[in-house]
Amino acid sequence: MAKKNLYFVAIVPEEPVREQVHQFKCEAADRYGSKAALKSPPHITLHMPFQWRDDREDQLLEVMRSFSFDRYPIELTLDGFDFFPPRVVYIKVEENEALRELQKDLCDHIRRELNIFNATYKDMGFHPHMTIAFRDLKKTLFPQVMEDYSQRNFQTKMTVAGFTLLKNESKQWQEVLYTG
Repeated sequence: MAKKNLYFVAIVPEEPVREQVHQFKCEAADRYGSKAALKSPPHITLHMPFQWRDDREDQLLEVMRSFSFDRYPIELTLDGFDFFPPRVVYIKVEENEALRELQKDLCDHIRRELNIFNATYKDMGFHPHMTIAFRDLKKTLFPQVMEDYSQRNFQTKMTVAGFTLLKNESKQWQEVLYTG
């Protein structure tokens, strides 16, 4: 049986936003012991993780390259922190119609071309954000973390010109394709 790898599709910010968000992740790891978010680069998830056969990776890459979107560049605003209780701390992404359209069109393309469904978003809806702490954040620390991040300000803008396919290798997410 062919080996399967785990992939997901995201917007990975360029510098300096990438480093700014990475520093928030490092701080959450140092202050609150939440290190899981450091296993991936800063990102906004467009398509949840899915399995794909290793011997068919070329097909996956070709399908990702074949996606076209005519609304680039997309200007995004990151504005403050918010939470998904009981463990998730994230940077908010302001509502953006072009981003929603990108996510929907890309997921439709992946479903149509690869027969892969983004089932989680069907139930929850698309809520763009950049996670800085999550599953390994202790629930008992969450009220303290919420108080801390609720008092902070962070606002910046970023330009999106493409998306990134990431692959889980040795429990770390690696960027394997950028379409911009």
